[in-house]
Amino acid sequence: MKSIVNIRIVSPSGVIDSAYIDEAVTRLRAWGYIVNAGAHAREEWGRFAGRDEDRLADIVDALNDLSVDAILCSRGGYGLQRIIDRVPTITKPIIGFSDITALHQKAAIDGCATLHSIMCKHIASLPEESEPLIALRKVLAGKALKYTWDSHPLNRQGKAEGILVGGNLSVLYGLQGTPLGLQQAIKNLKNPILLIEDVCEKHYHIDRMMRNLRMSGVLANLSGLVVGQFSDCEDDELMNSSIYETIKEAVADYDYPILFNAPIGHVEHNLPLWLNRQTTIRSGSLGGQSCIIQH
Repeated sequence: MKSIVNIRIVSPSGVIDSAYIDEAVTRLRAWGYIVNAGAHAREEWGRFAGRDEDRLADIVDALNDLSVDAILCSRGGYGLQRIIDRVPTITKPIIGFSDITALHQKAAIDGCATLHSIMCKHIASLPEESEPLIALRKVLAGKALKYTWDSHPLNRQGKAEGILVGGNLSVLYGLQGTPLGLQQAIKNLKNPILLIEDVCEKHYHIDRMMRNLRMSGVLANLSGLVVGQFSDCEDDELMNSSIYETIKEAVADYDYPILFNAPIGHVEHNLPLWLNRQTTIRSGSLGGQSCIIQH
């Protein structure tokens, strides 16, 4: 992959406080990057960062500009579902998470590595010594990643290797049945590893989405599953299980390793990971360690 020197900030989804863009630019420039923002990155149109055609134009311009090495999305929210079918082939890294999963998923179809990562707010506001910022500097510089954390009681032990795909479960669910659905990505990749996380979803909504992935054959064709944070998602006692237990029930018929409680999602401690790139996971038993490695 080409070294990242020049970063373009775009706002393809929700409106953002422009101060976060300005402060993220300042920090990234202090790290040595050339950074500028798209023409419409600071705009507001209701809940969206500008009209559909303007948000799309900024993405297209960043993809077509040969001087731009990577595209940093300012924030998630909602908006990409309205324009993702008009985004051209993705040929350079997209940086972001949440609603940006739609771009990650298109990149998986297009065969381009992208970065599931914090965006402008956290780049601007986290302490310089925070692990997400340290890891982001490391990954932007092209260095290998290795994360370990305490194993969860629901982990399924084992080791898996494969291309990592996924992101926000709700966004992935919204793409099912389209040319950008996980079924299509799996056709292009041999038994990938799936990453999922979410925020503010009802327990039964999560069950519905996992059952969709099961019935559509997605869960049967994985080599591993990484379950990140399900923030502000409350367990529903009428579901007779916790949210993590509900997720494990959906993959009960398969024997690949599962890593729960990964430090990824809608939390400040949201560590960057390459999507659509070869990844190794190791899932330990209780008292052991979970591990993700990317070279």
